[in-house]
Amino acid sequence: MPRVTRRRTIAAPRPEVWALISDPYSLARWWPRTMRVESVEGEGAYAQWTKVLGTAEGRGVRADFRCRDYAGGERFGWEQMIEDTPFERHLKRYEIDISLADAPTGTEVTIAAAQTLRGLSRLGSPMMRRGQGSLLDEALDGLERALGGGA
Repeated sequence: MPRVTRRRTIAAPRPEVWALISDPYSLARWWPRTMRVESVEGEGAYAQWTKVLGTAEGRGVRADFRCRDYAGGERFGWEQMIEDTPFERHLKRYEIDISLADAPTGTEVTIAAAQTLRGLSRLGSPMMRRGQGSLLDEALDGLERALGGGA
């Protein structure tokens, strides 16, 4: 499964960064194209939620996610629940992993995206990797803005 990774030091203490990234409702503050988050159930390693993603046409598209990796203050990862959804035509798997580490000037944030395409969609894999890289850069920009650090 191809992975795209981006890393940046965010000028904020690790507990503040963790509080933001580990709260699904906060995704609308920093994750690109997320208009809002609905139906959060459970917490931590048992969390599930629905992201309403904005399209270029201004419509909202719902996508369901669940936590797949959780280590308090260190790692938070989620995967899209694809089976029996319209996304199933193009995606086999979509995962995001975020890890935090202390840095001299704040918190080092590493975000990785892994995506496995289905059928003819696999032909667009290099473009999808470039798109995922841009998305992760936007996510890091969003974290900086949400935590008051510019970008």
